Amino acid sequence: MTGWTVASWAGVAAEHPFGLRTLPYGVFTDAARPRPRIGVAVGEAILDLTAASAALLPEHAALLRGGNLDALLAAGRRSWTAIRAALTHWLTDELHSEVLAPLLVPSTDATMLLPFTVADYVDFYSCEQHATDIGRILRPGQPALPANWRHLPVGYHGRAGTVVVSGTPVSRPSGQRRLPDGTVTFGPSTALDFEAEVGFVVGTPSAAGRPVPLTDLAEHVFGVCLVNDWSARDIQAWEYVPLGPLLGKSFATSISPWVVPLDALGAARIQPPVRDPHPLPYLDDTGTEPWGLDITLEVALNDQLISRPPLRGMYWTAAQQLAHLTVNGARLRTGDLFASGTVSGAAPDERGSLLELSWNGTAPLTLADGSTRSFLADGDEVSITATAPGPEGTIVGLGEVRGRISPSYTVTADRVHDSCPSGRRETYD
Repeated sequence: MTGWTVASWAGVAAEHPFGLRTLPYGVFTDAARPRPRIGVAVGEAILDLTAASAALLPEHAALLRGGNLDALLAAGRRSWTAIRAALTHWLTDELHSEVLAPLLVPSTDATMLLPFTVADYVDFYSCEQHATDIGRILRPGQPALPANWRHLPVGYHGRAGTVVVSGTPVSRPSGQRRLPDGTVTFGPSTALDFEAEVGFVVGTPSAAGRPVPLTDLAEHVFGVCLVNDWSARDIQAWEYVPLGPLLGKSFATSISPWVVPLDALGAARIQPPVRDPHPLPYLDDTGTEPWGLDITLEVALNDQLISRPPLRGMYWTAAQQLAHLTVNGARLRTGDLFASGTVSGAAPDERGSLLELSWNGTAPLTLADGSTRSFLADGDEVSITATAPGPEGTIVGLGEVRGRISPSYTVTADRVHDSCPSGRRETYD
């Protein structure tokens, strides 16, 4: 085998985003076998890893037959490395094709499921360009960044129970809003937004009371996924002082169905930006292996490309986010998910939210059909994809996270009225 560009008997091209240097993990079903299985994307197909491991990797088969990635995540770095090496060997050695070829399922025949049980969810606010844009939009004439922003990775604790897999419809949330005249009202959000982000999936847990040093990211984080942290800007604006987002964020967070192993991103690692002021010791990554990541996201609204946010400029890295997340002694659990925060670049077509792209509605975005958007309309569909450089000039794909906005539920004193076409009604207590 001469490096990662070697051809596979499975027919996947070396330049395919889901080629042999990517090998992302997910959970799927198909019509022939409706029981959830762990799969690995191989080009346009999915290898049934649950079945393959039973035949070829019995020592690790127990980690791969539970219907989700939870046991694999908990197994730790040694198992992650061994299974990835086995996969690469199987797919490049034609001796294994007789066993594995029948286990390749066309991806178009598969239904993808939430890949792991989300234990906790934390969303950071670590892109300087995004934070600066938000400050200029919402606090004109004042400092764009909060006083603490360059000293620590700002974040909030989200709601794990509303993390959903790509393709799940997103109901427009309702909540309290303050109108320009000062009236406080209740109703569906009129400023629904997307946020283009990268998520990090924790495998190995940590002990309570023991902070995780920033040099140990790879010992705890299994891989990355794409995140759309949907936001109701009007609900958020009224509720977030003084304790931060609640209903404006907690209604839905969408993730891609594929988790790309951290090992696949070795060629994408770059030096992060220079920090000023110099970080405190537990966040000081001077002289350590860099954890900046050269990932480019693409955002499409109703299948029209509207933005290409670059993660490479992220001020705080995932290693620093993890160190800060645990420095008070908070423990990690298998399945914890933490997200980068909205990714935005300096150019107008690199902004990672509609709040920025439309500058809070003062410069609405014009779509190809002539319609305009300040924020999302019912029926709009947002798709986020991403790629990173791989070894030997190839690329690593991170897949896609997609979600369509459906109408909101309306709430009266004693009822929740479903405005969706099914006409279902539910009691509200």
